[in-house]
Order: sequence, then structure tokens, then C-alpha cells
Amino acid sequence: MENERTTAAVQRYLNELAGDAPAEPIVRALLDRSTFRLQLLCRNMLYRSYPRLGKPPLNLQPDEMLGAVVERLLKALRAARPKTVREFFALANQHMRWELNGVARRLDKQPYAVELPDVAASEDSTGGSEVNPEYLRMLSAIDRLPEVEREVFELVRIQGLTQPETAEVLGVSTRTVQRRLNQSLQSLSDMLDDLRPEGDSTGNA
Repeated sequence: MENERTTAAVQRYLNELAGDAPAEPIVRALLDRSTFRLQLLCRNMLYRSYPRLGKPPLNLQPDEMLGAVVERLLKALRAARPKTVREFFALANQHMRWELNGVARRLDKQPYAVELPDVAASEDSTGGSEVNPEYLRMLSAIDRLPEVEREVFELVRIQGLTQPETAEVLGVSTRTVQRRLNQSLQSLSDMLDDLRPEGDSTGNA
């Protein structure tokens, strides 16, 4: 399985990075080995969480985003030393968000730009650059999730990993991932109950 091979290789490079060998060759090898996974995460985050950046006038492509993220990681890994695959991909996720938020701010020419996944498209929520209050509420609700639930929610619902892939990255069982995801969805449903379409009693966020 590709993810398992990538996970093992990434962990090996992280172990080497913690030693006394020169860091730069290890970092470059680490990023080269994880390119496929990073590219997938860039694509998922761009199209799921920031879809308007992939449309005119910007037409941002995943490969363009990947190049910028790799450059960010090259700089970050001069000082940061993630010890596990989980920490490495959390660092990558952070820099992907920073990159996309920077692009969105430049596009809108305003201090802040917020995009969220799984929000029904409408003229009110996607037509302009002004942040919809419902977006802000959803972002705040996600931030308030317990860390273990938020981490699973972001990996599965935002980055687009499968539950088995998420379990591999986090070092837990698939059943644990499923339980944490269900808990996060229920928590979000409770916090955002008034945003649920009238007559919807499914409890899904």
C-alpha cells in the first residue's frame, strides 16, 4: 500500500534528521519521498477548502501550490524537527493553510480570507469576497473541537484522507478514527444546530 510505504520512509528520514548528519540532504530526500502525499493533500485542500482559488481569475493549480509549500517546508525544517509522521504532516498542513490564506488575502486585498469545506454553495456565501458570518461560526466551531477530534476531522473531511490512511498517520486503529470522526461530527452538529436546513434531523455537519 502506497501510504504505508510512504509512512515508513518518512519516519526513517525523520529519525535521521534527529541525528548528527547534515540536515539539508535529509530534508530534501524527505520532501522528495513524500511528494506524492503532499501533492494529494494540496489538491484536496485547494479544491475542498478553497475552491474559488482554483477558478478565474487566479486558476491556482495543485502543482503550483505544492511548489510553494515545499519551499515553505524547506525553510521550516531548518529549525523544526518533527519526530513522527503525524507531526510532519501536521507541519505540512499548517503551511498549506498559511499559503492558501496568503493567496486568498492577496486576491481579495483584505486583511482576512476564510474558506471552509462542506458548506452548501449559495450567492450569499460564495458570491463575493466578504466573509459570511456562517463561515466564521463553522471555523470557530471546528477550532473548539477537542484536539483529537479536530485532528481526525481535518484529515478526513478537509484533507480528504481515507479513514485507514488517517489511522496510519495517527498510529491508531481505523475504529478509533471512525469513533473520533463521529464524535466530531456530532459536536459540530450540536454547536451549529440552528444552521441545519429545516426538516434535516440527520445530525450530519
